[in-house]
Amino acid sequence: MAIHGQTLIQFIEQLAPKHFAVEHDTIGLQLGTLNKKLERVLVTLDVTEAVVDEAIAQNIDLIIAHHAIIFRPLAKIDTDVPAGKLYEKLIKHDIAVYIAHTNLDVAIGGVNDLLADVIGMEQGGSILEATYEESLSKLVVFTPQDYTEKIAEAMWRAGAGHIGNYSHCSFQGEGVGTFLAGAAANPFIGQINELERTPEVRLETIVKESQLKAVVQAMKKAHPYEEAAFDIIPLALKGEQYGLGRVAKLKEQKTLEQLAVHIKQAFNLKAVKVVGDLSKPIKKVAVLGGMGAKYVRKAKFAGADVIVTGDIDFHTAQDALADGIAIIDAGHHIEHVMIKGVAKWLTAKCEEQKQNVTILESKINTDPFQFI
Repeated sequence: MAIHGQTLIQFIEQLAPKHFAVEHDTIGLQLGTLNKKLERVLVTLDVTEAVVDEAIAQNIDLIIAHHAIIFRPLAKIDTDVPAGKLYEKLIKHDIAVYIAHTNLDVAIGGVNDLLADVIGMEQGGSILEATYEESLSKLVVFTPQDYTEKIAEAMWRAGAGHIGNYSHCSFQGEGVGTFLAGAAANPFIGQINELERTPEVRLETIVKESQLKAVVQAMKKAHPYEEAAFDIIPLALKGEQYGLGRVAKLKEQKTLEQLAVHIKQAFNLKAVKVVGDLSKPIKKVAVLGGMGAKYVRKAKFAGADVIVTGDIDFHTAQDALADGIAIIDAGHHIEHVMIKGVAKWLTAKCEEQKQNVTILESKINTDPFQFI
């Protein structure tokens, strides 16, 4: 049986949550509907006419792309111009388009982590620029003694109780709860219109803002009371930071020239542009998919010997050379690593959830540049 569109998008948003996207980024469903069954899904970097033709030939129901097809509000759709023709072709063949852009850049296991892996950077590095910090809350719930562990387990399964490298974190204290059930109540303990005093446990745990709704729902479902008593207390503690780019040491030290050659080969490029002394030893690398000009100085401040990115302009290159930070401009298109990465992740997720859908990788090269 085919997967429902909304179910598949719930999966992709577990990898790349929407709240990871930078402000004003155009992400999410951009064309078509997700209120349908999906049998075949295509993952691509860009949605060009050639990619749409590929999707039509493959009987695709949904395209998941990194780069948006709609960047700003549309005043009209003119089917005599390339963009309008693209939208028309997609609509006529009932192909929806969903975009995961900066949220996929920021995501753990997303574009920048995939790039870092291909480059040969060590895992466990740092982010280049923080763009999102997870808010934390303390969830306090009062439970009957015999149900405390059941409720705690339900909250932990929903994502609560993580502090650093520790999970299942909570505090439990015993006390006495009081309540009086009104005439319309259906009390689990006690009688209508009689003040009840019962032994209870104060169970408290820490919850990320993005998981708070799911944890509260899980708690309520596991709780035997008609009305569960609980508190949500916002915390001043800083949660985990997420952001653009990655900074880490190379697994094997290289010169700038050796690293440039490795990147050229690893990403199957015709050429790369390099700024800096080719004999310079490279120990620590910053990488950022897309346009990286405004992140060059951040890479230097992070201790990187080189930044690997795309779309570097002449004056940024001059400034970097004077400042002693090397650059490897491998082009914007190296972000195509997301095709295989996202397709692999989605396939595994659908198999795990026993969902019957085919996830395909686009075979179209959408890089607009040629080298002569």
